[in-house]
Amino acid sequence: MKTGDLIPDLSLSNEQGELISLRKFIGLKSMVVYFYPKDDTTGCTREACAFRDHYEDFTEAGAEVIGISADDEKSHQHFAAKNKLPFNLLSDPDKKAQQAFGVKRGLLGLVSGRETFVFNREGKLIHQFSSLIRFEQHVKEALKAIKGE
Repeated sequence: MKTGDLIPDLSLSNEQGELISLRKFIGLKSMVVYFYPKDDTTGCTREACAFRDHYEDFTEAGAEVIGISADDEKSHQHFAAKNKLPFNLLSDPDKKAQQAFGVKRGLLGLVSGRETFVFNREGKLIHQFSSLIRFEQHVKEALKAIKGE
């Protein structure tokens, strides 16, 4: 994806089995969509907890946070409950969302990528950040983009 592109028209199941459309927030909220490799791994837990710890900052700025990985709903449900995550985790087992967003695989193609996409209220991409190892930086980059800094 490149700056100005519209959020892909996809619907994925969240940790409760509810189908969530990525375009449902257009006109209502800005969106932060972050892709991560796997539930319950050290880096992914640190990243998810950083988004959790700053969730109120995002909501006060008028944004919704959504995490996406290939893990199934049951894994997401456990991960969300264990870490008290207040936002949706969407399941992308066939990687259709990863493909639509153009998420690149990391570590010589061995693991799913870690990328964050920030969309304005109109659903257009305003910022993108990719780093497999700078977990908390995803949150900082997203907040900065949402607040227009």
